[in-house]
Formats: sequence, structure tokens, C-alpha cells
Amino acid sequence: MSRHTHSSGNPIVDRRGAYAEALSSEHAYAEAAEVMAQALELAPDWAAGWNSLGRHYEGSGSIDRAIAAWQRSAELDPAGRYGAALKLAAHGVGGARGMSAYAETLFDDYAGRFEMSLVDRLGYRVPEALADMIVATGRPAGARPVDLGCGTGLMGVRLRPLVDRLEGVDLSQAMLAEARRKGIYDRLTRADLFDFLGGVQGVDLAAAADVLNYTGPLPPVLAAVRPVLSPGGRFAFSLETHGGPEPEVLRTSLRFAHHTDAALGACREAGYAVLATRAATLRYDRGEPVAGLLVVLAGT
Repeated sequence: MSRHTHSSGNPIVDRRGAYAEALSSEHAYAEAAEVMAQALELAPDWAAGWNSLGRHYEGSGSIDRAIAAWQRSAELDPAGRYGAALKLAAHGVGGARGMSAYAETLFDDYAGRFEMSLVDRLGYRVPEALADMIVATGRPAGARPVDLGCGTGLMGVRLRPLVDRLEGVDLSQAMLAEARRKGIYDRLTRADLFDFLGGVQGVDLAAAADVLNYTGPLPPVLAAVRPVLSPGGRFAFSLETHGGPEPEVLRTSLRFAHHTDAALGACREAGYAVLATRAATLRYDRGEPVAGLLVVLAGT
């Protein structure tokens, strides 16, 4: 997220915030925190600034100070646009809330540089791999394929040659604008994933690439998708994975990671047939591979 897209309203404070970001980008986290703390003395109600201060403290290892800063940000931003409540939850303070508002803000800010960052810098190749799995498992003929959380259309580009018609849905208006420029979708809808699924039926293919990292526990998603699938319809998606005992964890990246066995067990319990799975590196984060799982299910 571009942390200073949302101005304090004071140019002097904004300049200090930008300087703190520059220091942080050079890993001078303690210095960045000091500059941001001084800026917040002039703008004590700047929710985005408190959230950034928390990140700088986190980077410097001052977790108690980071938590205090995020608590202040969360008080000032009850909708959760900056993700402070999620940061607190990732550090064991309170429950995860506000993911939809955070994701919308994140991707609205990120849309213009999303593909360059994700594909060119982070090595993201999920759409290609997931499309290959869809082909290998035999996509059923049908009238309504849907790209869930379509973003700028990276998955849609891979789905378009496989279908006669393609629909996309996303929370972010800015991401949808980027997708619209590609001219690959017959229909684009701005909506929350669960709200959208509550109003459709007869979907023969639902794809969700790099989407369920932002929705939390898997069973509610599985339960929402299954009733909208046509008989034998497919649900193809990616998950970040982790090796701990929990079914899912919220990482400090503010993305959820799932336990592979628990995720596949949830798929079967929800009434799906598991057609194909593949362990994969989803992307790189700070030079480290992000482990994940690609899944293709069939509704029964």
C-alpha cells in the first residue's frame, strides 16, 4: 500500500512522513519511527500516520511501541482501511477484523503498479499454473465462468482462451479499471466476494487466484461457492500455506496462510471432490519463497 496516499492535511507533516518512509525503505526503522513520532505531534489524529509509525517500530523490533501505535490508528480508523486492527491480531492482540476495508484500500492504492510489482519483482506465476490445472482436469462446458477477485485481470488473461464468456468481480474500483483496459471480460462487477456469491447461480467455473489470502478461514468461502456451482462445476484457487498446527494463521504480512491437510479436509467436508492439488511457490517476499497450494475442486 502507498502509505501516504491518505494525507494528514498538513504539508509539513506529509513531508516528514515521506522522509520517514524513505528511511524505512533503507531499513533505518528506528530513525523512521523517530521522524514519524515527531510528525504525529503536529497531527495527532492522523490514522495513516499512526499505522505507519507502528510499521516502523515493528521493523526496529519495538513491538510494544508498535502495538500502541496500531491501537491508536485503529481507534481513529474504525472501518479498518489501514489494517491496524489486523496488525494487532497478527501480533496476538484482538481478533482479525476489517479485512474487506483494508483490502479495498490496499488494492486501490496498488492498482497502477500492481502487475509490475507482483509479476516482474515478486515472480508471481499463479495464474499460469492454475489455468494449466483447470485444463488438465477438464473444465465442464457451461455458461458462466467467474474470476473471483479478478484484480487487474492476470487470471482473466489465462482464462479467456478457455471460455466463450468471462465475468470478473473485485472490491477495488481501481483494479477493475485496470482490468477493463484489457478488454477480456464481458462483465465486471465491483462487490465483496460473499455479497457477489449470494446473488449468482449456474457458475461452471469459479477461479480465485491470490484471493483467499484475504478472506480468512476457508470453510465460509467453500460454503458460499458450492451452491452457485452448476453440477460438476469447478472451483480453482490458490492458498498460502504454513507448517504450524492451526487451520489458518494471519501473518504480519496481513495475509492468511492455511495448513494444507486442514484445507483439503475442509474441502471434502464441504462436499467437494478434490480433482487436483499442487504445492507451489506463489511468489517471493523479501527474497524468500512464499509456499502455497493450488487446488481444483468439483462440486458434487
